[in-house]
Amino acid sequence: MKYEAVIGLEVHTELQTKTKIFCSCRTSFGADPNTNVCPVCLGLPGVLPVLNKKVLEYAVRAGLALNCEISRFSKFDRKNYYYPDLPKNFQTSQFDLPICEHGYLDVEVEGEKRRIRITRAHMEEDAGKLVHHGTSITDSDYSLVDYNRTGTPLLEIVSEPDMRSAKEAVAYMEKMRAILQYVGISDCRMEEGSLRCDANVSVRPVGQKELGTKTEIKNINSFKGVERAIEYEAMRQAELLEDGGKVVQETRTWDEKEGVTKSMRTKEEANDYRYFPEPDLVPFTVSDEYIENIRKSLPELPDARKERYMKEFGLSSEDAVFMTNDKATADYFEAAVDAGADPKACVNWLMGEFASQLSTDGIEIAKAPVSAENLAALLKLISKGTISGKIAKKVFATMWKEGGNPEEIVKAQGLVQISDTAELSKLVDEVVGKNPKAVEDFKAGKKKAVGALVGQIMKATKGKANPRVINELLNKKLQSL
Repeated sequence: MKYEAVIGLEVHTELQTKTKIFCSCRTSFGADPNTNVCPVCLGLPGVLPVLNKKVLEYAVRAGLALNCEISRFSKFDRKNYYYPDLPKNFQTSQFDLPICEHGYLDVEVEGEKRRIRITRAHMEEDAGKLVHHGTSITDSDYSLVDYNRTGTPLLEIVSEPDMRSAKEAVAYMEKMRAILQYVGISDCRMEEGSLRCDANVSVRPVGQKELGTKTEIKNINSFKGVERAIEYEAMRQAELLEDGGKVVQETRTWDEKEGVTKSMRTKEEANDYRYFPEPDLVPFTVSDEYIENIRKSLPELPDARKERYMKEFGLSSEDAVFMTNDKATADYFEAAVDAGADPKACVNWLMGEFASQLSTDGIEIAKAPVSAENLAALLKLISKGTISGKIAKKVFATMWKEGGNPEEIVKAQGLVQISDTAELSKLVDEVVGKNPKAVEDFKAGKKKAVGALVGQIMKATKGKANPRVINELLNKKLQSL
């Protein structure tokens, strides 16, 4: 029997406010354990929370960008459960009256467009962080708790079970991250936990409308992890059903090292959390004027930027998606084009040599040592024929390691491309004269013989000869023999 996966995601993003959602403690990442805390976020008796206005603004910004309806009347609730990283033994969240509802996100996977519906987006506080002393939560001898993250404002964005593959889930996550970055509400650094997701996965026989029993995979913090975890879990469930077994509704964790999901606990239902209205926070209203003012302040979003890049710069849909799925990349690309870089050449470099260096150094594009203006200057040297593409890679490596202007590096290292036909004609004559076998191969119809001769000339000029001019001169010479 053939099965299909049914996937819904719960995306949690930390909002980049300076202070926490209900107190004035700082939200800065990387502080010493348990230093950004106070009686309010530690849940000590007698304290009263106060809603951070910026959190509400950011939630509305996100909701509008995700095509949601914004609730005019909303409130907070207590979600009751016990866990060591939750000092109050309840989480202040939103239950039946969330701030945002009924949105959607359009994604494209392998040329096919899909609309993923968004059920809701609600504000809540983050829990603390458990530091496990072992390879994972399932095999640690003990865990320590850092409460610095407790009370950091979160937006939880819940999708409908509209995704049918791990690739669709990743595309949804990538698009979500881009939108949240564009509207300026989160840095979405998955490695720091400011963007993470829980994946609800079930399988069912192809053609069946009824949903299968789902499992929830908690706190996946990388796109690669999302894809691998969902693929593994869907396969696990399908094999279990094929063997006559039964899927149990439960919460599972993703073990990145072993590449498997592992059972943590049986899955709770909403009534297990005993939700009730938060008595220390009054319900609040949001006016039409407030919403419209935020709507007017929204920037150009990824889809609009993608369409503009295709129309204005002639990029393919795939290239435009790559350029706009990360705001910092899009900003860098646009700055380079404004500085005179050819758009398509710039895309090729950003997806190739540039991306490779970022990956090798493990840094984001915002921290790249080569500025957009200097990359544009390098690309202009190639287009003018001053240097070849091969030499450009050497110059780029120097720029990356030592900094500097590409023109100055080219002059200092004597890397200017040789395009003088008289000079190159002499080299062509010499190389042809020394390689009678290659000449015979060419006459016999073996066109690849030209490549070997080009290689010798490039070697003699240390890569500085203009390949286009060499090929023209060689073909002319060989055809005259």
